[in-house]
Amino acid sequence: MTSGEKKTILIVEDETINLNILISILRDEYTLILEKSGAKAILRAEQQLPDLILLDIMLPDLDGYSIITALKNNDITKEIPVIFISALKDVKDEEKGLMLGAVDYIVKPYNASIIKARVRTHMKLVTQRKLLEKIAMLDGLTEIPNRRSFTERFAHEWDRSVRSGKALSLIVADVDYFKQYNDYYGHGMGDVALKSIASVFVNSLQRTADFAARIGGEEFAVLLPGTSSEGGFEVAEKIRKGIEVLHIVHENLPERGILTVSLGGVTLWPGTSGCHFSMFEMADQELYEAKKNGKNLTRWMKTAL
Repeated sequence: MTSGEKKTILIVEDETINLNILISILRDEYTLILEKSGAKAILRAEQQLPDLILLDIMLPDLDGYSIITALKNNDITKEIPVIFISALKDVKDEEKGLMLGAVDYIVKPYNASIIKARVRTHMKLVTQRKLLEKIAMLDGLTEIPNRRSFTERFAHEWDRSVRSGKALSLIVADVDYFKQYNDYYGHGMGDVALKSIASVFVNSLQRTADFAARIGGEEFAVLLPGTSSEGGFEVAEKIRKGIEVLHIVHENLPERGILTVSLGGVTLWPGTSGCHFSMFEMADQELYEAKKNGKNLTRWMKTAL
C-alpha cells in the first residue's frame, strides 16, 4: 500500500442509524466496507483483508464474540485488528472482548473525536506492523526477498502445485568467483555488484507469480509456478545473459574479465510423494554441475515426483 492510498475499514453494524454515524465520521479518511450480517462479514474479511474491523457485538445472526473467534482461528484473517463497538457497558463484556483478541472496545453512543482518535492510533500500529513484516522478509542489501521469504513462498508454491497438478520450476544461482572479486575490490564494491545482479533477477521476471530472492551471500533463487522446463531454462538464460550485459569488470580473472553467474534448474510436477527440499537439492546439484563444467552456464533437470 502506498502512502497515497486510503486504508480500509470493515464496519460490521446492523443498525442503520449507528452505521450512518460511523460512515459520516470515517469516510473522509478511510475506504469503508459495510456489512450487517456476521456470517457475511467473516467472508468479506477473508476476501478483502481490511486493515481494521469495527465489530458490533449484538447482530441478528452471529454475536461479535463468535465472529472474532472465527476471525482469529483463520490464518488469513487472524492478524486483522478488531475494535468492538457495542452498547454493552459492563466491564465483563469489555473484558471478554479483549480476552478474545480485540485491540479496543468502544461503547455506544458514539463520540466522533474518540472514534477518530482510537482508529488513527490503531491504523498507525497497523502501518508499523506491516512495515516491520516487510523489512523482515527483505534482504537488507539488495532489497529483494530474503531466504526466509523464499522458504515460505517455496512451501506455498509446492503445496499449490500439488493441488493443481501444474509444473513448478526452480532456479538456484551462484555468482562465479565472487570471493575473489570481494578480495580484490573490497566488500563495498562487492555490495554494489550484488545490488546490480539482484536487479537483473527481478527484472528478468515478467509474471506476478514469479519470485526471485537472495538466499545467501552470492546465492539467488527463482520460483516459476506453472512453468515448463523450456520456459524455466529460457528465464535462467535471460538472467545469465543479463548479468553478462552488466559487464562488471573482474580484473583478477583475465580469462573471463567480468562477473558471471552459474545456474541450476529443475522442473517438477509435485505429487504427494517427495517434498520441496528434495527439489531444491536437485536444482543445487545442477548448479554444482554448471560450476564444475566451466561456470557461466545454465544446467537443467526435468523429472517428476
